[in-house]
Amino acid sequence: MEPKFNLWIEQEGVVVLSAWRVQLLQAIHVTGSISAAAEQLKVPYRRAWEKLQEMEQGLGLKLVETAVGGAGGGGARLTPAGAHAIEQFLAFAAGFEQEVVERYASAFPN
Repeated sequence: MEPKFNLWIEQEGVVVLSAWRVQLLQAIHVTGSISAAAEQLKVPYRRAWEKLQEMEQGLGLKLVETAVGGAGGGGARLTPAGAHAIEQFLAFAAGFEQEVVERYASAFPN
């Protein structure tokens, strides 16, 4: 047996930040594209777009700026609020996994 946990933050019953959502934002930052981020995370573009919309609506913040495609292609980049949301979630989540492992070892010593 091994412990598992999932950590997320809700706003009025809607998930606005989670480990997966933060991975999506990080992938958008790295790839410069929502579609490339979705491909990297192995999810349909529509799902990535919907989750981004949920985060932005729930937080009331613009997390990603997009540019429409064309001859030069489109793109996406994090806003300062998007970068800050990543930082905040990672700071909040830091240490939870170790805490879960330690509590599990204490409760299930063998």
